[in-house]
Amino acid sequence: MSATFEQLLEAGCHFGHLKRKWNPAMAPYIFMERNGIHIIDLYKTAAKLDEAAAALKSIAKGGKKILFVATKKQAKQVIAEKAQSVGMPYVIERWPGGMLTNFPTIRKAVKKMAAIDKMSKDGTFDNLSKREKLQISRQRAKLEKTLGSIADLNRLPSALFVVDVMKEHIAVAEAVRLGIPVFAIVDTNSDPSDIDFVIPANDDASKSIDLILTNVCAAINEGLQEHKAEKADNAAAEAEGAPKRERRRVRKEEVAEAAEATEATEAAEEAPEATEE
Repeated sequence: MSATFEQLLEAGCHFGHLKRKWNPAMAPYIFMERNGIHIIDLYKTAAKLDEAAAALKSIAKGGKKILFVATKKQAKQVIAEKAQSVGMPYVIERWPGGMLTNFPTIRKAVKKMAAIDKMSKDGTFDNLSKREKLQISRQRAKLEKTLGSIADLNRLPSALFVVDVMKEHIAVAEAVRLGIPVFAIVDTNSDPSDIDFVIPANDDASKSIDLILTNVCAAINEGLQEHKAEKADNAAAEAEGAPKRERRRVRKEEVAEAAEATEATEAAEEAPEATEE
């Protein structure tokens, strides 16, 4: 699924920021200026979106994780829905500093959340005082709000998808430092130099964000389906190969036994001749 020029236009993906707020590095993606506002070249948006979607599909096909990041109000709900639809982790609350560069510490916090859940299941929670229960419940709620959406992220993500690189500059900086490829919706007021896959588009309108993420997640879903199909094929091939390996083993044993029998026969035939001499 590729977004058409008309779809991008209808979603308002072409609206940039005021001319006085522009970043000159975005000049290649600007079509014109109208009423003091920069208009993004949607043909370039469509081409870059296809390029990013193909790369994300390849990552998903390899069974790897893509972390979605958007903490601005108009993008939160869209990111949560789209990321959940393809089973990918996401961050829509405040970005926890060091989430990538200090990943082991973040994992400890996630494990703490799991430990609290275990306490409530095994009855340990019931033996605590009312005050302790309240403190632990508050701690659990706080962890859930910030880290609940990345609970299944057991290792560093293979890619980062960001909405508004200016607002999420810390996340981008951490990914760049670790060499994690960054995909992003980049508006005319942002610097695209640190972004590996730039999708020039309006990052303020929810319709624009929704359209781009719909296309991106459709590509990711295709990659995931291909990954599942490959796994199923490999499992089937392995299951089919097991009887063949067994047959080969039996055949080798039969050949070995036949060879031993032949040697024994030859030895028996030679024995009388040696006696007569």
